[in-house]
Amino acid sequence: MTSDKAKDLAANRHRAGEPQTLGFLLLDNFTLISLASAIDPLRMANQLAGRELYRWYTLTQDGLPVRASDGLQVTPDASMHTPLSLEWVVVCGGVGPQHSVTREHVRWLQSQSRQLRRLGSVCTGSWALGQAGLLDHYETSIHWECLASMQEAFPNVILTTFLFSIDRDRFTASGGTAPLDMMLNLIAHDHGRELSAGISEMFIYERVRNEQDQQRVPLKHVLGTTQPKLLEIVALMESNLEEPIELDELARYVNVSRRQLERLFQRYLLCSPSRYYLKLRLVRARQLLKQTPLSIIEIASVCGFVSTPHFSKCYREYFGVPPRNERQGVHDRQGNNHAKSSSLIKRWGSEPNSNEPSSSAQQALACAQGEPTFASVTLLN
Repeated sequence: MTSDKAKDLAANRHRAGEPQTLGFLLLDNFTLISLASAIDPLRMANQLAGRELYRWYTLTQDGLPVRASDGLQVTPDASMHTPLSLEWVVVCGGVGPQHSVTREHVRWLQSQSRQLRRLGSVCTGSWALGQAGLLDHYETSIHWECLASMQEAFPNVILTTFLFSIDRDRFTASGGTAPLDMMLNLIAHDHGRELSAGISEMFIYERVRNEQDQQRVPLKHVLGTTQPKLLEIVALMESNLEEPIELDELARYVNVSRRQLERLFQRYLLCSPSRYYLKLRLVRARQLLKQTPLSIIEIASVCGFVSTPHFSKCYREYFGVPPRNERQGVHDRQGNNHAKSSSLIKRWGSEPNSNEPSSSAQQALACAQGEPTFASVTLLN
């Protein structure tokens, strides 16, 4: 059966009043907010329509409970191998998708593709589809933190910075609440904009974002739209990390003087342009160190450093540890990290020997130390 025929059959079933059935595959350390953002619009669609438009199941590899990134344990409805008449499969990722996706996941997703399922993902679930070779030449969204590592791992995937991407029979959303927008757009396509608008009203969601809305990186949250020149300069920097642009050239691109450029950075970002550019390159290097198998020499090159010693010196000065130690910390976390976890729980929660058990929050914090964004925001005392 061709893909077009399968879609026609699905459309006929929907017109006949049969619900669409979705399977949400939960990876270890998936983000709960992304799962809820994807499922709750379906629940509300059924409620407002007064009939079952959508049916869904949560799945894990073996049918056993899985922990979300916040430490909460979720019991799935079934194993992914349970025979279910699925029309959509949605992979729910979160922290460390490189370590959560198994060969069994890959084989199962490939089998679902052969059965002409619509395949999607939320947060970092795109990694699983990419590893299965199911996103080659598809426009794809993933949480901005994983953009660099996914581009390195899967060069045939067309990565975008959009909140979500819908390309033929693939639909992928970045993290947080972006799956809500994606689902509202899919519901509008299947059942009309009136239903989608009603769902957004029930969720007190004043604007449904579309496929052209970009992921809002932290700098835009800080500056808003009041400094378009500065945002344009930073965008140029972010797009040219491997071959950094000279500051005079950056200034010419946005029609400001070198002095104006430096004043903008000092006033709004509290540092010089060169220091900010260096920070962007080092943050990208940290992501690649933690999320890819690239060598330190390769990472130094793709982040615009002329030599490995210079890269190591800058990295150590900025993050307090050399690149080699940073990478070793990730390996420890994936293997044996009991000592580090215990020290964090002792620092932020119960003593290891107390009668009070450690909470989900403490466990989540202990695991979070290996994430690229751990302690990335300086708190004001």
